[in-house]
Amino acid sequence: MSSPLPLTQAAPPAPPVRPLWQVFMVFLGPMLLSNILQSLSGTLNSMFLGQMMGVKALAAVAAFFPVMFVFIAFVIGLGAGASVLIGQAWGAGQPDKVRAIAGTTLLTGLAMGAAVALFGGLFTQPIMRLLGTPADILEQATVYSRIVLLGMPGLFIFLLFTSLLRGVGDTLTPMWSLIVSTGIGLVSTPALIAGWGGLPRLGVASAGVSMILGFSIALVWLTVQLRRKRSVLAPNRALLRAMRPDWGLLRGVLRVGIPTGVLMIATSLAGLVVLSLINGFGSNATAAYGAVNQINAFAQFPLISIAITASILAAQSIGAGRSERLPAIARTAMQINLAIGGATALLGTLFARPLLSIFITDQEVLHVAVELLRIVLWSGLLFGAFASLAALMRASGDVLIPTVITIGVIATLELPLAWLFSRHFGLVGIWMAFPVSYGITLALQTWYYQAVWKKRPIRKMV
Repeated sequence: MSSPLPLTQAAPPAPPVRPLWQVFMVFLGPMLLSNILQSLSGTLNSMFLGQMMGVKALAAVAAFFPVMFVFIAFVIGLGAGASVLIGQAWGAGQPDKVRAIAGTTLLTGLAMGAAVALFGGLFTQPIMRLLGTPADILEQATVYSRIVLLGMPGLFIFLLFTSLLRGVGDTLTPMWSLIVSTGIGLVSTPALIAGWGGLPRLGVASAGVSMILGFSIALVWLTVQLRRKRSVLAPNRALLRAMRPDWGLLRGVLRVGIPTGVLMIATSLAGLVVLSLINGFGSNATAAYGAVNQINAFAQFPLISIAITASILAAQSIGAGRSERLPAIARTAMQINLAIGGATALLGTLFARPLLSIFITDQEVLHVAVELLRIVLWSGLLFGAFASLAALMRASGDVLIPTVITIGVIATLELPLAWLFSRHFGLVGIWMAFPVSYGITLALQTWYYQAVWKKRPIRKMV
């Protein structure tokens, strides 16, 4: 005789909770690869232009970079603000709110991109003249710049989509879309320069046309994949209906996004000031600076990606009403920053000479560059720490004071110290200013985090 069935059954065991560091690493890996791909794409395109068309073609593209950076800073800022709000809405289980934020952000990006395309397309040459573009490359620079400016609406949408998807915890789809975009660009740029397979020879315009072709195909791929996976951000009727101005949501996006964009621009301007100090030591110093920057850019990608991960995870926790997790997220970000940043700095220190030899053959310049690279890499630990702390606070909408601290230290300490140390210690003195200013920034950010931010109630922005 069979035994009677129990009136109640035990609940199934809860799925194991993944340690926070594992959550970080799963989120971090695809985003890190995405950042490397974006940088590598620009580097290889520059290499194609320089090797296949000469230095003037390379200079023509480089002449547009200051304008391009301002636009990219705007999009990154807008995307950062939107991803924070989307992270909170996603954590709170509000898919309609996620689409509303995404729709408002995409509409804003599209409108700004259209304005840039119209104004820039009409006044491209006056803009390039205003930038002081040399006369012998003005025509080529104008052609390239006009093509890129006309493609801005699509580029803005593509870049925003990659940021918005990260807000709902999807870093794989943006990674694959960037692989598609980069792959298309790396094939089409040399093909259009050389006229392979009967294609027209487009000269310096090849880089601009390839960029537009790359993100256009990637957007189509992105649409198909998101619809197939039934993503909350899939381009469908629901998202199209959400593409209308919601001024309350837009204020929240801009509240976080504008300071983020301003910080990027301020950091870039500070870099130009530092470069002018370096140029004062001659072309060897400038060459060393260029080689060190090439390697340091790749070393900083993990640190920036850790900060973005901290911001998204914190936003999702706030949305879910789990603000008690924020200190653990902060600690984990700091620990991963120390582990990855420390490993990168150690490897860079041990292999500085062979790494820099890829770019430099002159032994005197190489000796200087090795010393500079070691200072920069170990300074990155401080940079990553304060960037992660500021990103965590940004997730709650508290972005103004952390931004003011960072810009204030750059303006009042980093640049004056770089000038002062260069007078006493020579070229190395310029780099000595970085760990000092990063350390002071970290101390001030930590003080604000402990003394002010942690004592405030954490409120959702959506």
